[in-house]
Amino acid sequence: MIDERALDSIDWSSMHHAYGAADEVPVWLRDMASPDAETRRKAVSHFYSAVHHQGDVYASTTASLPFLFALADDPATPDRAAIVRLLVSIGAHAVERCGYDYVDGPDYKGSAVVVRERADAFVSYARDDDRLVRRAAIEGLGLFVDDAARAAALLRDRLPAEDGTEERLLVVETTATLALRLPAARDAATAWLDAVASDEAVDPATRLAALVHGARCAPERIVAGTMPRAVGLLRLSTPAPETGTGDGAAGSGTGGCRCTAPEETEAPAEAGRNAPPQVVAAFEDLDRHNRTHSPLTSLLRTFHKVLDFRVADRTALVTEQIASPDPAVRHDAIRMAKELMGAWRGDHSALVTQLAGCLLPGHSYTAAEAAEVLGALSPIAEPAREALAAYVLALRDAHGPEVWAAPCPLLRRAHQQSVMALARLGDMRALPCLLTALDGGVDAWRAVQVAGHLAPAADQLVPRLCRHLTAEDPSSEWADMSTNALLSALARLGDPAAVPAITAMATASARHGQWRTTASALKALAAFGTGAAPALEAVRVLAQADDPSVRTAAAATLWAAEGDPATVVPMLDGLLDGHGNREAADALARIGPPAARALPRLRNMLTADYEWTRAHAASALWDIGGPAEAPVVVRTLLAAWEENDATSNLVLACFDRMGPAAGEALPHVREELTRTRRSGRFRDVGHDEELQRMCRTVLARLS
Repeated sequence: MIDERALDSIDWSSMHHAYGAADEVPVWLRDMASPDAETRRKAVSHFYSAVHHQGDVYASTTASLPFLFALADDPATPDRAAIVRLLVSIGAHAVERCGYDYVDGPDYKGSAVVVRERADAFVSYARDDDRLVRRAAIEGLGLFVDDAARAAALLRDRLPAEDGTEERLLVVETTATLALRLPAARDAATAWLDAVASDEAVDPATRLAALVHGARCAPERIVAGTMPRAVGLLRLSTPAPETGTGDGAAGSGTGGCRCTAPEETEAPAEAGRNAPPQVVAAFEDLDRHNRTHSPLTSLLRTFHKVLDFRVADRTALVTEQIASPDPAVRHDAIRMAKELMGAWRGDHSALVTQLAGCLLPGHSYTAAEAAEVLGALSPIAEPAREALAAYVLALRDAHGPEVWAAPCPLLRRAHQQSVMALARLGDMRALPCLLTALDGGVDAWRAVQVAGHLAPAADQLVPRLCRHLTAEDPSSEWADMSTNALLSALARLGDPAAVPAITAMATASARHGQWRTTASALKALAAFGTGAAPALEAVRVLAQADDPSVRTAAAATLWAAEGDPATVVPMLDGLLDGHGNREAADALARIGPPAARALPRLRNMLTADYEWTRAHAASALWDIGGPAEAPVVVRTLLAAWEENDATSNLVLACFDRMGPAAGEALPHVREELTRTRRSGRFRDVGHDEELQRMCRTVLARLS
């Protein structure tokens, strides 16, 4: 039990946590022992959020440790496992960071001392009668026991004592953690892991864990036979379910690993009051993405991390995961496939096709996950097109045209994600579903996100999108979230019929001081070129706005709509000295040689500290000054690219326009195409695929 007198003797108000003074800490510590489960849950949650915020450790955290240990030591404490998990988390972060010098705030050293002094407590917890307490404590044996031989022996003894898969996997993982933390333990730990991996008397999941964590300790020992062994053990660990169908089946079987099947229920995630649906969905996605359904998932993620750049091996592994007879392993593999294809280049068509095979009626939970991933991978998702279309049509046939708004959340999500993925491929078979969404209003914001990909249907989409845009309230604190998506879709569709509605939104948002939305509306108008002429009067007014980003966007729109450099160039030239100068440089670049008066300021921007500023200025220098500027432009762009490869799309686009004048860049372009890790802005699939195409185009032009 907590020593109340000792708890009250501490001046908690003199300490702080992530959100201020630590006065509430004793309340939370007492509440952790409450007989009410919800009170205990909230107390632990508050402690993590404030006193152990994102892994931080404060003086108040250190002061709490004796009381947390007292709670964990007392068999009468409810939810002791939660307390032990908290202690392990605090200790893990403290031990990891205690070697660094922190001037203010953190107290990693103090907490590390306390936790190491109480290492024997974790030895005791790891032998507790409560399986959940043991599970929570095992990691502590590898982190806090500093006698390497003793820690290794404790872990070896735990393996035969545990009969639960999760506990056994933790023992193996912690042995590797010990070996990596204490060099004195490495040889013995690695030999033990090898022995476990080869022992056919040990269950397959534990053998697989030993193989993976042996590779984690020594990645150089991954050889040609490693992957076949791993795949074989994975198959033995995940036999076909004995009963059940669809997403609700759970893996089991002799020698196998019982998994928690994907749930066919969705609990609403917490978001702020009156939050827009996009924010609510983001919370739901975060919750969903943090779930795991198989006890093997953490292990397999570790294996992917260890394999790192071995893309062929990782592809073979995730292919086996998706082909698993266990629905939980299959489901958790989908996001690993996304992470692999999202980070590494290559021909992923077979893996995309395999993901498309997860689009099965009656398996909504997993189908929705697969469709979401295919949508995120749309630049390389072409092999999934027909499977997506077939799934969308099958759901409409089975559940009617209103399936977009189906009352079952899982069915609705599966349908919506599939429609969105299909639309991102520019497939017109998605159109009826988008029209249903825009007409009905249920989750219409999702349809808006992808409507711009269906330009051939602009005559049907634009009136509906304009109706939604007109209904937006520009005074709302969330206005730009939905309005910007509508503006982007209308700009992509390119139908000038949208100009009046966009103009009205630009004016209204400026009236309410919503400058970001105003600038977005002006950029949308610029996309219509001379088709934006009806908006010129309103745009001229906005060109005098207080906000520089709005003035820049207005000037760019004036140029697009009427093409008069005498009016626009002086405005943009003056904006090169302030915030948003990159957008001003881009607008001047579109004007070209008539913007020559801006050349001195653009040259001055080449001395900026920020590589993005230099890159935009150099690109504009070429478009305005031409061949005379080529040497400095190429040097500046190559330097920016070297400093930050996120600039590469901008850099390559300029090299493409330069043609032979960019000949000096050829070695760098060739080198880019030899890389296997994705690059480009945000390092996402779309920008990287575009980058590779531009590299090939530049090479073809200059070679």
